Amino acid sequence: MIVDNDPFAVRKLAEILEMISPGQRICSFGEPETALEYGAKSQVDIAFLETRLGGMNGLLLAVRLRELQPKIQVIFVTGRPEYAVDAFRIHAAGYLLKPVQPEDVRRQLSFLYGEAGGGKRVRVQTFGGFEVFVDGSPLLFKRSKAKELLAYLVDRRGASVSNSDARTILWEDGVDSISQKSYFRTIVTELRAALKRAGAEEILVRGYNSLAIVPELLDCDSYRFLEGDLRAVSLYRHDYMPGYSWAEFSVGELERRL
Repeated sequence: MIVDNDPFAVRKLAEILEMISPGQRICSFGEPETALEYGAKSQVDIAFLETRLGGMNGLLLAVRLRELQPKIQVIFVTGRPEYAVDAFRIHAAGYLLKPVQPEDVRRQLSFLYGEAGGGKRVRVQTFGGFEVFVDGSPLLFKRSKAKELLAYLVDRRGASVSNSDARTILWEDGVDSISQKSYFRTIVTELRAALKRAGAEEILVRGYNSLAIVPELLDCDSYRFLEGDLRAVSLYRHDYMPGYSWAEFSVGELERRL
């Protein structure tokens, strides 16, 4: 499904989708209400939405489409970068800036289906809050510290961290007690279990008394930022890993690249 009140943008995106994935059924709408009527009676796998649709905000349309079809994947295609944070808060599968290019769409589809065009099943969001998506679905954690540990490993970009250093990062009080070491082992176990449940355990590397991730297996907004990807740069709003005080060191590096 394509929903955009710009006929030229609709036609261009439809042509790109036909080129990348020929034979797919593509339906397009200029009005969100019509799109909702269609979504109420017909199965839709992916919805490509503009954020500004006149009578209805594209973010609201995404929420209402999800109410009709909980498994629908939403990719925003827009000329307005300022809605990116809100889009990912409602678990959008992607956020593309116009003018959209075939390689952008191909990469987003590879996130969802692990296609050969990119092959990276794990997408990591570090701007506007840390989230991880595997095959388009959010990675779920039972413990917040397990999520924070993965965030720190992503921040390290493949450099290993010793267990003791990781504990220092996760607990800033400096107390490295026996109970804390035991809880850390529980956190590592939970992290591995969360990745295994999602079928993404290969991104985590365990060494002797150390941990690391394999950055080549991730599509990460901050990694692309550092590589000079203009779309990733446009999404950065001085909001790298908010809520994690240890992330301030990397914020400085990102700010110097602007």
